Amino acid sequence: MKKDNWILKAFLMTFFIALFFSGTSNLIVNKFDFLTLIILTIIIILIGIIFDMIGTAVLTASEPSFHAKSAKKIKGAKETIYLIKNQNKIASICNDVIGDICGIISGSLGAMISLNLNSILNINITIITLLVSSIISSLTVGGKAAGKKTAIKKSDNIIFIVGKIIYKFKRKK
Repeated sequence: MKKDNWILKAFLMTFFIALFFSGTSNLIVNKFDFLTLIILTIIIILIGIIFDMIGTAVLTASEPSFHAKSAKKIKGAKETIYLIKNQNKIASICNDVIGDICGIISGSLGAMISLNLNSILNINITIITLLVSSIISSLTVGGKAAGKKTAIKKSDNIIFIVGKIIYKFKRKK
């Protein structure tokens, strides 16, 4: 019987991805201004939405069409088949690991934005925090909802794009 170390791998992957994202955002937060914080927060939210789309698309993509593309030696088809064959792990990484990390980091950045806004506007911090967290939450949830709808409709196209990107990175090595 094959031993599955997926839980340990997911734990370690989450730890190092979170370390990278948190470290990068902390460096940026300490060195840049208010506008950069907002831009960084939007980027983190978009990363979460994109990976949520990929995670949803991989679960609904159709493998047979990519076997035909692979037989024709179309670049990225083999990588796409690999993604679909490992859809549970890929969806877990994209939706849970990266999605959750982006949610946590965007929340932390929201706290920094609230503090900056409080020092600029001198308004009650509770009101500012409520508004900022509500905006970040609605952008995240609304974006993911729209992304899921698109991912279900265009799953094969989305996963094939990811397969092509993986192919290009594999080729550069």
